[in-house]
Amino acid sequence: MNTLNSEALVLFGQHIIWSDMIGNTLGLITLALGFRRSLWTWPVQFLSGLVLFGAFYGHLSGSAGKQAVVMAVALYGWSQWSRGTGKAEDGRIAVRFATWPERATMVAAAAAGTVAVALIFKAYPSLSWDPWPDAYIFVGTVVAMYAQARGMVEFWFAWLLVDLVGVPLNFANGYAFSGFVYVIYGALVLWGMRDWWLRSRRDPRPVLEGAPA
Repeated sequence: MNTLNSEALVLFGQHIIWSDMIGNTLGLITLALGFRRSLWTWPVQFLSGLVLFGAFYGHLSGSAGKQAVVMAVALYGWSQWSRGTGKAEDGRIAVRFATWPERATMVAAAAAGTVAVALIFKAYPSLSWDPWPDAYIFVGTVVAMYAQARGMVEFWFAWLLVDLVGVPLNFANGYAFSGFVYVIYGALVLWGMRDWWLRSRRDPRPVLEGAPA
């Protein structure tokens, strides 16, 4: 895996490594496919996690562990979007706004998860270079992916909140390509948020599994 951690190019004085460039480019493609509600968003997300896992495994165990969780959530998203329930007339996942109980659960999970993960990072400094922001981004990403898997418009809001911390954190820690990608994420998130918001008003509300007929 030394090749993944070798330098690919220098951009604006910042040294860009292959794993950073490939993994985050795949992440950008993932978000674009999510905007289009394409099932392929999940295999590409899984591949992005796999590339970064391979780059981190053996010397940054915390980062590798985070990518393992991302890959697991990608498999969950694939299973959700592959099932026959909750689809729009075009055969793709139908989007909707989360219910208030769902929102409360996600906010509580994000808050509790951030605290728990940050405390783990602080207890084991080798797992993270900046425990609290790193925990916030990691947990926020997992929550966003969960909301995406469930077809919730709030998926985009979660990504936007991740971006607000992710951009300055990546630039501050020398991950310039990640920082640039997060800037593009922000623009795509606003575009996707608008599309899903309008679509949630046009598409018939999906029938959720277990709901009364």
